Amino acid sequence: MNPVDPAETELMLEQVRRFAQTEVAPHLEEWEAAGEFPRSMYKRWADLGWLAMGYPEELGGIAAPWTLRNAFGVAAARYTASGGLLASLGSNSIGLPPIINYGSAALKQAIVPPVLAGDKIAALGITEPGGGSDVANLRTTARREGDYYIINGEKTFITSGMRFDWISLAVRTDADNKGAGGISMIAVPGEAPGITRTKLHKMGWHCSDTASLHFDNVRVPVANLLGEENKGFKIIMTNFNGERLGMSATAIGMAEACYDEALAWARERKTFGQPLTSHQVLRHKLVDMRMRIEASRAWLDKLSVQADAGQTGQAWVAEVCMLKNQSTQTMQFCADQGVQILGGMGYMRGSACERIYREVKVMTIGGGAEEIMKELAARQLDI
Repeated sequence: MNPVDPAETELMLEQVRRFAQTEVAPHLEEWEAAGEFPRSMYKRWADLGWLAMGYPEELGGIAAPWTLRNAFGVAAARYTASGGLLASLGSNSIGLPPIINYGSAALKQAIVPPVLAGDKIAALGITEPGGGSDVANLRTTARREGDYYIINGEKTFITSGMRFDWISLAVRTDADNKGAGGISMIAVPGEAPGITRTKLHKMGWHCSDTASLHFDNVRVPVANLLGEENKGFKIIMTNFNGERLGMSATAIGMAEACYDEALAWARERKTFGQPLTSHQVLRHKLVDMRMRIEASRAWLDKLSVQADAGQTGQAWVAEVCMLKNQSTQTMQFCADQGVQILGGMGYMRGSACERIYREVKVMTIGGGAEEIMKELAARQLDI
């Protein structure tokens, strides 16, 4: 892959900043209150070339290495300061890879180009009400009848759950195998009869449409199977690596947003006749934030370079798990310190620090909870 041009990267990041200021910030509180942002934002994101980054060109994608994608991810989070917006716009990034990597040529052509053009929305359906991180024990079933699978079961915490047009769904195709060996992945159209969607109300990510899904005898062609029957668990596990790396970039960007707001406030706000930055204790809080951001960013850059070089073995997977924890803990620390520096204003709706403070926990849990990440890293490192 061709190396990234630093000048072009800077232009893109500046474009992200301007876009966030002019097309997101004026409307974000309205979107948060409404519980969704306009669907047209997908098209806008696509027109700017951001939705298709990193996908195959023959399917409408734009070649982009991980170094560029993660630089974009950090900037998008830093300047929009909205996990809800980015979560839903980013649902394609976890819903499409199983289709691109394991779907038939016909299935890929039918699904991927319209999604990358911003006309359709893709999602991923793994988590179940009683399962959480225990993916191997999922209960949603897909029973084969001739040329169709009949799907029954439930999924929950599904990002873009109210809007998706396609969902890469984890199902159990071998009823006698209660573990990882009986799981498959199937591309399910959102318009299929028998799908019921229930909107969920969350602590944060308010403008992201998140839902629980119920599948009642949903018929899906066998041709929509992704990969081999009963071999879907590996697809799920592989898909998590990219999701966690992308989440790390987002978390770092959110930490940056908290730092930016806290620094601006500390320079402007005066106490005892002097700005907050004149007080050593406040300066040290800002330095503590900056230390964690720089360390996390350096780790992200390292793993991005390795990903672009194809160095994604067990040690890399372990580091991605650890970075996911490190970066979300950095986000958590910076959100907490940001609210503290802003004082009463940090407790008010409308500040970036307040919003990110509420969004922290979903980042430490989603994509693999901290405890799961530590255990997976330990296994990969043979500890």
